[in-house]
Amino acid sequence: MEPIYKYITMEPIYKYITLKHLLIDQQKMIGLQFYPDKVIQALIKELPNPKWSTHFKMVYIANTKENLDLIFKKFRGIARINCNLFFEDKVIRENDVADINWYRNRNKTHSFKYVPEAFLLKLELKRYSLNTCKTYISQFERFINSYSHKEIIELSEEEIRNYLQSLVQKNKSDSYINQAINSIKFYYEAVMGMPNRFYSIERPRKSMRLPDILAKDDIIKMIEVTTNLKHKCIISLLYSSGLRRSEVLSLKPEDVDSKRMLIKVKQAKGNHDRYTILNKSVLILLRGYYKAYKPSVYLFEGPKTGSQYSASSILHVVKEAALKANIRKRVSPHMLRHSFATHLLEEGTDLRYIQALLGHKSTKTTEIYTHVAIKTFKGIKDLLN
Repeated sequence: MEPIYKYITMEPIYKYITLKHLLIDQQKMIGLQFYPDKVIQALIKELPNPKWSTHFKMVYIANTKENLDLIFKKFRGIARINCNLFFEDKVIRENDVADINWYRNRNKTHSFKYVPEAFLLKLELKRYSLNTCKTYISQFERFINSYSHKEIIELSEEEIRNYLQSLVQKNKSDSYINQAINSIKFYYEAVMGMPNRFYSIERPRKSMRLPDILAKDDIIKMIEVTTNLKHKCIISLLYSSGLRRSEVLSLKPEDVDSKRMLIKVKQAKGNHDRYTILNKSVLILLRGYYKAYKPSVYLFEGPKTGSQYSASSILHVVKEAALKANIRKRVSPHMLRHSFATHLLEEGTDLRYIQALLGHKSTKTTEIYTHVAIKTFKGIKDLLN
């Protein structure tokens, strides 16, 4: 039999009840949040054992399928039930399952608390990338070990806030704190099956930091002073195609489309495929590299045939090239991607095309480059002359 909450009334309704997940005395509860209304209040009293939570400032009942069905039946035609914060509706990702068995096989000690097996299983089920798995596991283990004397299920929202406050006091970055929040929410909401459990946990206010950019001449010099053909190809691709370091590592020979002068980036950040441009001079370099190195699986391979080149090696390649080119800035692979976008914008390329080449979901992310594109500033009239 279909659950009652799958049916939605077509009658005009102006009263709303929002369902929320609550955890009270280590028991899952259904919170009912609504504006004061005599009809709703009278019907609430007819629900099984309704109680008032002073802490959450809402009525709640036991979280059971029978109670959930009863709520939809009781208020049908009287109030619209808002389930946006109650039911999880996220698409399972399509990328390959990350191998996280080495987390299970770690040498464990009694003095350290490890993520539950259910946490690992959920990461695998949702097919998160290996980097995301590493981040969630390490961040959640830091959290639960800060309350080593308590069981995970016993931790309150206030204790979570205190933990996050301690990260602020330790001057952790906004990104670090957001990762901590994501890992905690993942456990309680995805693993425990309580979507939007911590809907009221505040995230750090985003601060806009302008990306560091290299001059085009400096990047060309980096390429010129690099004598190793593989390293020269890597630096050239990072800049001329605007690739992330992880995207360069994942490239395969068949991803280079020399006829259309495009590079196919598969399952990049956000699990989306995209195309980006292939420079003619870079294609010549790649052809020479392919003949010399004969990669079998990945375009850039490590010492072992078929193995992926390492992220740390790319970082070393870029830093070494910057040092040889006498660039005093701290240069990173991502700085070349920032420079790619900025230089295109300075040359008049439409922001929407740059967005597509970078693989950004929103133009808002790409718009940051308008703040560092100096050629646009040079066209502004000097008000003192």
